[in-house]
Amino acid sequence: ISVDIASESEEQDSRLYDELLAHAESAAHKAYAPYSKFRVGAALRLSDGRIVEGSNQENAAYPSGLCAERVTLFYANAQYPHLAVTHLLIYAETDKGQVENPIVPCGACRQVLLEKETVQGSQIKTILAGKSRNYILDSVAELMPLQFVPNSLNG
Repeated sequence: ISVDIASESEEQDSRLYDELLAHAESAAHKAYAPYSKFRVGAALRLSDGRIVEGSNQENAAYPSGLCAERVTLFYANAQYPHLAVTHLLIYAETDKGQVENPIVPCGACRQVLLEKETVQGSQIKTILAGKSRNYILDSVAELMPLQFVPNSLNG
């Protein structure tokens, strides 16, 4: 895991980070989070350069809500099933603004993201954005060192 996106030297990576961050922040502002007041936005980049964003959606029956990561990925899969995901940025905020330290995806989101990465056969560069630092992972697999993937079902 790398820390501090500023260490990336390529100007193109910096522009992509800024673009993904803006989309994820915009998505967080659209979150439906009346209970937790914890708004999460995710933005992913598809292999054709298209950006897809989504936000967490809470529900009074708490287990019925859905995290921003899955909202975003499921939308991308439904609309663009033939395109690979190349990058994902996750942003979170409260009423005080962006969270100081990056948040990490929950277990369910990690599993869904890992399956997408496995099935598409290419890594998803993942950026966990915080106000004071960022975590940059070359692959979703770094979030789950012990993995349950589709071929696990073959015994």
